[in-house]
This record gives sequence, structure tokens and C-alpha cells, in this order.
Amino acid sequence: MHFDLSELSPSRVYYTMIQTLVPRPVAWVLSDNGNDSFNLAPFSYFNGVASDPPLIMLSVGKKPDGSLKDTRNNIIERSEFVIHIAHREMAPQVTETSRVLAAGESELDSTGLETVAFGDFRLPRLKDCRVALACERYRVEDITPTQAMILGEVKAIYVDDAVITEDEKGRAKIHADKIDPITRLGGDEYGLFGGIINVPRPK
Repeated sequence: MHFDLSELSPSRVYYTMIQTLVPRPVAWVLSDNGNDSFNLAPFSYFNGVASDPPLIMLSVGKKPDGSLKDTRNNIIERSEFVIHIAHREMAPQVTETSRVLAAGESELDSTGLETVAFGDFRLPRLKDCRVALACERYRVEDITPTQAMILGEVKAIYVDDAVITEDEKGRAKIHADKIDPITRLGGDEYGLFGGIINVPRPK
């Protein structure tokens, strides 16, 4: 089937794209509401874009009523945020945190998720996630009337010791299968981590 996106409504374009750009990593983003509480929300238009400086990209839309999402406001106003990589057992909680709440309300209250200090970073991280990235706002660009591209500079990374060994060069080897990350597909679907193939690069 051939999809001519110029002939589809924006909602159909979105639905087609999220089913073909698969799997997509999920950024579970904690940000500061500015009222002694934290916002927590998932985003699957997300990936790394550079390593010097280390940058990640989030694409954040608007709420159904057209107002800016708390994540976007919080990052613009207070700069710091934490991205978590959730594993399969946390998928229901990730979905729960996509619920639209009133501005300033915290998803942590409804999910029972705990936070712990993230080194000397100002914001905490989720206690039960195996990977977390401490980020600061690098740039925010409005790329469409509804979407903003947020670039964040990664200042520190937490990885659970249980998913790390050492490789033959003495570097940390982080085992993706032990992280067991969920990935986003279309509709209500998540992808689970499958097999690993090793294909050496040409020399």
C-alpha cells in the first residue's frame, strides 16, 4: 500500500508514522513543576543526536485543549529534567503518566513511584528505573504550530550496576537485554526487547 501523506489528515499522518517508525525509544521525563512537585510524562519522538556535546532530542506537542504541556513549560522555565528508560514491568505506569492532568499536578501522586537523589544534580531520578539521564535545556525550537523540538545536554547518566560488566578494553559494557527497555509502537502497543545480533563493522 502506498500512503501519500499529502492526502491524509494530520491525525492519519501521525497514526501512520507511529506505526512505521518502529520501534521508538521512550523518554520518561521528570521535570520540576515549580511548586515542590514533579511532572512525569512519556515521549516517543526521542533520541540521541550528538555526543560532543552529548545531546538528546525530544519532540513535545500540546495538550488537547491547545495549551502547552507541563514538560515543555517546565524545561523552558527551569532548564533541568531527567529522562528515564523504563523496563517492561513499568509499562502500565508509563501509560498512566500520559494522562492529562491539571497544570502543576504530579503524576507521582497517582502512580506511587519513588524518587531518589541523582548525585549532585538538582532533580531526583526514579528509584526503580535502570537508566536515567540528567539533562539541562540546550535549545528549544518551535518546529510546527503544535510541536517543539527540545534539545537537552546530558550532564550525567545513572545505570544500575546489575546491568553492567566490563568489556575486553576495560570499558563499561551496558547490557541492553538486562535493561529490558520498552519501545513504542502504534496505538496502545509497546515493543519488548528481543534477540541481539552482532555484525562486526568492515575494516
